[in-house]
Amino acid sequence: MLHKPAVELGQDLSIPKKARLGVIFFWIYLLIYAGFVAIGALMPGALEGRVFSNLNLAVVYGMGLIILAAIMGLFYNHFCTKFEKQMNREEK
Repeated sequence: MLHKPAVELGQDLSIPKKARLGVIFFWIYLLIYAGFVAIGALMPGALEGRVFSNLNLAVVYGMGLIILAAIMGLFYNHFCTKFEKQMNREEK
């Protein structure tokens, strides 16, 4: 028994804007991550310093990177959905 796709797929006019936003978010995250790597490579002792609630910089920075990735994913989803609704509505 075959069935049709759950969603009818059409042309998405927002692809260039979504791709550009993804590249921007990539570079932002890369710069912040590169800061973490640079501290680890150039000043490894700095990562041992206590910065928040008796946690060292390595743990705080690492957890911050994970949380930042999740937040950026939520922002990306929000803005991509907005772009899709706006640009694909203009087509109709």
